[in-house]
Amino acid sequence: MVTGTEIEIPVKDGVLSGVDFGGHGEGVLLVHGSGHNAAAWRDVASHLVGECHPIALDLRGHGRTRLDSTSSEQYWRDIGDVVTALAWDRPVLVGHSTGGYAVTAATACGLVEPAALCIVDGVVLDDRDASLAQHAAVRTTEAMDRLRTVFRYGWEAGDDRMRAYVEQCVREAGGDRLNAGARPGLVEEVTRRSFMRRGHWWVRRPTIEEVATVAAVEPDAEVLPAVDVYDRVTCPMTIVLAEDGFYASRRDEVRAVVDAVPDRRLIDIDSNHNVPMTRPADLATIILDLVRDRTAGSVRNVD
Repeated sequence: MVTGTEIEIPVKDGVLSGVDFGGHGEGVLLVHGSGHNAAAWRDVASHLVGECHPIALDLRGHGRTRLDSTSSEQYWRDIGDVVTALAWDRPVLVGHSTGGYAVTAATACGLVEPAALCIVDGVVLDDRDASLAQHAAVRTTEAMDRLRTVFRYGWEAGDDRMRAYVEQCVREAGGDRLNAGARPGLVEEVTRRSFMRRGHWWVRRPTIEEVATVAAVEPDAEVLPAVDVYDRVTCPMTIVLAEDGFYASRRDEVRAVVDAVPDRRLIDIDSNHNVPMTRPADLATIILDLVRDRTAGSVRNVD
């Protein structure tokens, strides 16, 4: 199992935290979903380091990154700064859940030119009006209360209560709809990394304020988390669709996105939504296929 090195990556107004898992060769940027952090990719990275160089981020408001979002787009616009800071030329971008939209939006806006995108159960399928309505619904008091109750976002706890919560998450992982099948030690690491020390307290991240800021999508934004974002993506794109995930019932719509443009693939995987933690070896195989395609293309260009 790789351990990785804690790193800080400069962006316009500060730094993002992350984990450099080492390895050699093509760069692979691993971007987590809402509520997760860089640790979620550890088991995937263990299968990657023999052939490439994976680095995982803590997005704004998550993990050990101290920056919070002040607009709905910062978290995905940071990806362009990250790739520039790493001096990577056309890396493979991998995003899970919200991270899937993050790498898509960064590509659609021309902030980065990836060799390929790998979107892991993180598609956006609604039109712009439906997407705006959905994001407005996330910001209601009722929705925010549900997030506090289910995930304890923004919860403040002392040392003992924080540790007890982490232990509870590990004990209950087998019956959890997101963590079932994940390695217990990985559940512990990801949950522990989701707490940041503030004064005498540990704060469970993301906070409700972070979620509300990201959900405050501007109607006139150039790019929205809506299905038309894929019209702006020209690089090869693989969508990994979890058979028991959030989008399984909309497979036909995902298929239409894939069939609309050449060099797109749809790969079904027997998993719940939390593919990076529950099916890391299978996901790593998919990513390595993209890395090998990238390497083969580079060799052909040289020839």
